[in-house]
Amino acid sequence: MRSKLLQMLDTSDTPHLLFGVFAGLLLICLFTGIATEMYYLVGIPAFLLLVYLTIVDFHKTFLLLLACIPLSTELVLPSGFGTDLPTEPLMIGLMLVGLAYIIRHGKEASGQFLRHPITLLLLLHLSWIAATAITSHLLVVSVKFLLAKIWYVATFFFLASLMLRDERDIRQFFWAVFSTLMLTVLIIMARHAAYGFTFADVFRVLHPFYRNHVTYASIIVVFLPFVWFVRKWYAAYSLPWWILTGSLLLLIPAIQFTYTRAAYLSVVIAIGAYYIIRWKLTKYVLILALAAAVGFVAFMSYGNKYLDYAPNYETTVTHKNFNNLLEATYSGEDISTMERVYRWVAGFHMSIAEPVFGFGPGNFYNFYKTYTVTSFQTYVSDNPDKSGIHSYYLMTLVEQGLPGLAFFLLLAAYTLLRGERIYHQARRREGQHIAMMALLSLVIILSLLIINDLIETDKVGPFFFMNLAILVNLDLKQQAEGRGGRV
Repeated sequence: MRSKLLQMLDTSDTPHLLFGVFAGLLLICLFTGIATEMYYLVGIPAFLLLVYLTIVDFHKTFLLLLACIPLSTELVLPSGFGTDLPTEPLMIGLMLVGLAYIIRHGKEASGQFLRHPITLLLLLHLSWIAATAITSHLLVVSVKFLLAKIWYVATFFFLASLMLRDERDIRQFFWAVFSTLMLTVLIIMARHAAYGFTFADVFRVLHPFYRNHVTYASIIVVFLPFVWFVRKWYAAYSLPWWILTGSLLLLIPAIQFTYTRAAYLSVVIAIGAYYIIRWKLTKYVLILALAAAVGFVAFMSYGNKYLDYAPNYETTVTHKNFNNLLEATYSGEDISTMERVYRWVAGFHMSIAEPVFGFGPGNFYNFYKTYTVTSFQTYVSDNPDKSGIHSYYLMTLVEQGLPGLAFFLLLAAYTLLRGERIYHQARRREGQHIAMMALLSLVIILSLLIINDLIETDKVGPFFFMNLAILVNLDLKQQAEGRGGRV
C-alpha cells in the first residue's frame, strides 16, 4: 500500500522537510483565514494531511472513515442535493484510491473473492439497479441513486474486503466504530437525562449526529452483536472486558430510550436468529417467512380487503406519550404507522403499474401521490420532508420492479444460508464469533428494512456491505485452510 514515490523520498531529511512545509502551510492558512474571515482555509492543511495519510497507508484512512460513521452529520445543499459529512467525501476518495490500487496490484490479487456467490449476487443486484436507472421515469434522480450505491459497494464491500481479512482487522474495525459510537451515545444520554428521558424530547438531543431517533437506534442495534461477541475475545475482568461489559450496560437502556419499536423488535428477532443459526433451521424459517409474506399480501388483496383497515382521519394523530403510542399502534390510530400504510398502499398500486423495471431508483417520492388511496390519508400525508416509503423491500419493488426485489431477496437469503454453513464449519471460536456477529447484524438490518429504508443511509448501509465482505473473507479463509493452502 506504500507508493514507490514515497519509498524513493524516504530519506532522513524527508520527514523534517515535510514537517516544515506542512507547518508553514498551516500558519499561512491560519493567519489568512483569520485576516479574511475565510475560516474554512484552516481546513486545507487537514485535507492535505489526509491525502498524505491515504497515499502512505489507506488502511488508516479506512479506519478514519469507520470512526466517522457515528459522528457524521447530514448537510442539505441549496441546490437540493444532500451529503453526509465527512463520511461521503471520504467514501468517494477511498473508492478512487481503491480503484488505483486495484489497477496497480490487480494481477497479484486472487479472483476467488470476485467469483464467490455472494459477490456475484451483489453484482447482479447492482447491475439490475443500473438497468432500471436507464429505463427510469426520471433519469437524473436514478443516476444519482446509482452513483451513491456504487461508492457504497466499492468502499464498504470491495475495499473492505482488503481491510477486513482476519481477526486483527476485525478488532481494529470494531474499536474504530465503538469508540465514536459510545461517544455519541454518552452525549445523547446526558442531554436526554436533562429532559428526564421523555419520549417527547428524544428528538431534541440527537443533533448533529443523527437525523432522527430511528437512525440513532438502528446503528446501536446493528452494532450490538459485535459488542457482545468481541467482549468474549478478552480475558474476563481485563480492562477491555470491563469496558465492553460496561458499554452493554449503557447500550441496552440507550436502545430503550430511543423509543423505537423497530429496534426493540429487531433485538428480539436477533436473539431468535442466534438459536435458529445454531440449530441449522435458517432454511425452514426463510421458507416460512416467504410463505407468510405471500399469504399476507394475498389476503389483503383479495376483494380489496385492505380497505377495511383504513384509519379514522380525525383520531389518527401524533402521540407524545410512548405508552399511548403503543396503544395507538395496536388500534391503528398512530399517525406514523398509518402514514406508512398510506404509502405502502400507494406502493403496491405503483408496482402493478410498472411491474418489471419499476419507476427507477430513487423515484418513489416523485410519483407516489397519484397512486394513493384517500381513505388512508393522515394529517402528515402532504409529506413536507419528502421522505420515502419506509419499507426497503417495497421500495425496491416500486423502483426496480419484481426482478429487483427478487435479486435483493436472493442475495439476502443466500447470504444467511451460506453464513449458517460458514458458522458451523469454523474450527476456531473466533471464527464462529465473527460469522455469528456478522450474521446477526445482517438479520437486524434485514428486520429493520421491513418498516424502514435504511441501506442508503451512512449509519446502516456500511454495515450491510461490510458484513457481506466479512462473511466472504471468512468463507474463503476456511476453504483455504481446508485445502491446507492460502487464499
